[in-house]
Amino acid sequence: MNGAESLVHTLLKCGVDTCFANPGTSEMHFVAALDRIPGMHCVLGLFEGVVTGAADGYARMAGKPAATLLHCGPGLANGLANLHNGKRGRTMMVNCVGDQATYHRPLDPPLAADTEGWARGVSGFVRTAKDAADVGGAAAAAVTAAQTSPGHIATLILPSDTCWGEGGIIAEKRPVPPPPRATKDRIAEIARLLRQETDVVLLLGGNALRQQAVADAHAIAAATGCRVLAENFCQRIERGAGRFSVTRVPYPIDRALEVYAGAKHVVRIGAVHPVIFFAYPGKPQSPVPEDAKQYVLSLPDGDQPHDLAALADELGAKRVSPPKTERPKPASGAIASATIAQSLAALLSDDAIVVDESITFGRAFYPALASAAAHDFLQVTGGAIGGGMPLATGAPIGAPGRRVVNLEADGSAMYTIQSLWTQAREKLDITTVIFSNRKYAILLGEYAAVGANPGRTALDMLDLGNPDLDFVKIAAGMGVEGARATTVDEFNDLFQTANRRKGPFVIDLAC
Repeated sequence: MNGAESLVHTLLKCGVDTCFANPGTSEMHFVAALDRIPGMHCVLGLFEGVVTGAADGYARMAGKPAATLLHCGPGLANGLANLHNGKRGRTMMVNCVGDQATYHRPLDPPLAADTEGWARGVSGFVRTAKDAADVGGAAAAAVTAAQTSPGHIATLILPSDTCWGEGGIIAEKRPVPPPPRATKDRIAEIARLLRQETDVVLLLGGNALRQQAVADAHAIAAATGCRVLAENFCQRIERGAGRFSVTRVPYPIDRALEVYAGAKHVVRIGAVHPVIFFAYPGKPQSPVPEDAKQYVLSLPDGDQPHDLAALADELGAKRVSPPKTERPKPASGAIASATIAQSLAALLSDDAIVVDESITFGRAFYPALASAAAHDFLQVTGGAIGGGMPLATGAPIGAPGRRVVNLEADGSAMYTIQSLWTQAREKLDITTVIFSNRKYAILLGEYAAVGANPGRTALDMLDLGNPDLDFVKIAAGMGVEGARATTVDEFNDLFQTANRRKGPFVIDLAC
């Protein structure tokens, strides 16, 4: 048995049965092993940013890691932006990165790179296999590291001779440590705070945004009068009809300050220290008032559902029912953020997965979708543009049978437009709505926020016209059907048609 065969067998033994890949010469023995050993679903991406982002979307929905197959250091580098997003989202992932043979690397061939160095910035675990006998054990350690709470990216670097060399050993699955839980003393301390103080905010992140945990947070709010907020960039939120909604802290600094206004105490449950996305002249760095005190019930690696349930029990908080919501009727007339938001809320299919990278145009979408059918809401968690389409590609592979709706800004779509090809190849049920305002609209707002004064040259750098992008033709070139909508009524018809059909569909929305 060679090292590559031991790698595939070990991954399967550890429950990793999906591999998103863009292989090269150094990975050919791994590819050959995938051909000989049944059980691994292999998904080809035409760009490594698609591969890593799709593995992120898969893990968020499947609750377990996928593997990626990347070609040497530059292939890893091509996937770094969405590995950054995955790290910020605490995603489980196992990267298998080919590398130069151990005896060839000292000659400094053209693809030689600081692969370990590039991997460390986005990985919680990095290891280079020494020889074929080391590959299986290294792979099992990588899977365990990836699954250790709160979820990590594990990168395994495989010199090509460790893959073709004989002596591979299949490793057994290793136990994953349970997430730490809040102590009784900490739970009692937070319960006293909630009983005795006013103007308390519960800030939720991570698994605290799964529905039962959110329900416990709302029971605590009903019993104590505290407020419940969610971090701005969240890995996965379960919401919609029959579920509680949570207000997300807005991206724009002034609106974020308004949401936290009056808060005297902030209790973090799976959330990190709140910070503004960028520094702005004369503005605070955190949206939390300077005189507010912060407390931690559960760190991001903690068991947030358990800790919230324990806190509710300590307070004697009784269960409360989610507020009843009525689905709106589809909007009509001119295209605007609010009208499209209303139509999305009206027409979203049951149990859909919404992937949102709509940026500026879509700021009305999250609040409006509180009254939509029950769904999961996924975001690009690290701010690196181009995460939405790959996330949407991986999500239905991790959750088969569910429709995915990808809400995508036109500029962001062009970063990883190759995702459409993989969606067509895999026949994935994805409706992609591209908001074609033909500009980097978010940066126009950022100019004002930082106090810059753009001229003609600067404004041209933010203009996506001349020539205009035609996403219907781009999609058709990758085997995906699409159509353009210029009114809300046209959008409504296309959206309903797309969600009833099998396979991917693109709506190019003129906005």
